[in-house]
Amino acid sequence: MDNTPNMIEVENVSMRFNLGIEKGFSLKQWFVDVGKGKKHEKKDFWALTDVSFNVKKGEVIGFLGSNGAGKSTLLKVVAGVMKPTKGEVKAYGNICPMIELGAGFDPQLTARENIYLNGSIMGYSKELIDAKFQEIVDFSELHDFLEVPVQNFSSGMTARLAFSVATIVDPEILIVDEILSVGDIAFQAKSEAKMLSMIGGGTTVLFVSHSIEQIKKMCDTVVWIEHGVVQKIGGKEVCEEYKKYLGL
Repeated sequence: MDNTPNMIEVENVSMRFNLGIEKGFSLKQWFVDVGKGKKHEKKDFWALTDVSFNVKKGEVIGFLGSNGAGKSTLLKVVAGVMKPTKGEVKAYGNICPMIELGAGFDPQLTARENIYLNGSIMGYSKELIDAKFQEIVDFSELHDFLEVPVQNFSSGMTARLAFSVATIVDPEILIVDEILSVGDIAFQAKSEAKMLSMIGGGTTVLFVSHSIEQIKKMCDTVVWIEHGVVQKIGGKEVCEEYKKYLGL
């Protein structure tokens, strides 16, 4: 019997969005429409429906599914970025969500300033950032751009800087959404090696990728989601079933 404790418990989670607000909608237009007797139809979209799974300490769990399947929404719910409409998520450890790299950056500040800003948002002390500053710069390979405002960075440069800040400590729970596809091939390889190092150190990982081979390489357990509903949970054989579903 496996007595490894759970780090994450997702219980009957559902997530609803209201799509009834039309493109270009404004409060002024709403009052005009009400005056004319128009009704705005409420259109509910369930991005997740009754999703349940557990993640054990040190486990690497991968999520597969088509675009719009609900994978990223699920990671945001687990990370605490979104509150589920129904159900509950329990996490037993500090979480490092690498979902939208660079989201915590101020584009008008320099790379140097954003290292401290983003680090503080992630809960790092100034002393820790000071101690890890050169390591962050070396990993990002942005030595010549420290005094450049991030608004002048390419998306790849921004992601490299964000990844370098996010991974200066090994969190208990790491949530990763497609970030290993950022930057050039050399940086992708370095990012993957860093990820594997964190996994080897016992970090629990939730990982979304459109690369089936990457999921097979890095993950112990695979969750296949379509239209917000879990289709299958299992080992690497789930990847093969998903490939058949795609006709590959």
